[in-house]
Amino acid sequence: MLLGRSRGGGGGGVVVGLRGPWGGPSGGGREAAAWSVPKGEYGPEEDAAAAARREFVEELGVPVPPGEWIALGESRQRSGKTVTVWALEAELDVASVVPGTFTMEWPRGSGVQQEFPEMDRFAWCTPELAAERLIVGQRVFVDRLRAQVRGTAVSPDA
Repeated sequence: MLLGRSRGGGGGGVVVGLRGPWGGPSGGGREAAAWSVPKGEYGPEEDAAAAARREFVEELGVPVPPGEWIALGESRQRSGKTVTVWALEAELDVASVVPGTFTMEWPRGSGVQQEFPEMDRFAWCTPELAAERLIVGQRVFVDRLRAQVRGTAVSPDA
């Protein structure tokens, strides 16, 4: 789910909300090409929209804001995973975000299980900054969102 909101002050365009870099022991601190939209895996028993809603809540710790979802299509990531994303025009107070956690062995091979936050931080930023921060395979979603705002057609397969 890619949150967007109109810029204030008559500046036009959009500001987008992004999930910060992975919160694990080696993920924090990076900015360029390290951010992501809230996302996750799902199986055949769950549809993509339900998974998007579930992952948003799991990763940000707040419900998905109300509003109309705008399909931004799919993009195949370098990892081979296909990501399906929707946009939603909504406000979200970043101070209200309480990231979920995950458990992993750390340091690797130690047998010690530690808990880490799903994300390092959440921020609103301009589309230009979002394009710098997002991992390469997700930058297309910012372009598609901007095209939707401008009212121009961009193929979700682009």
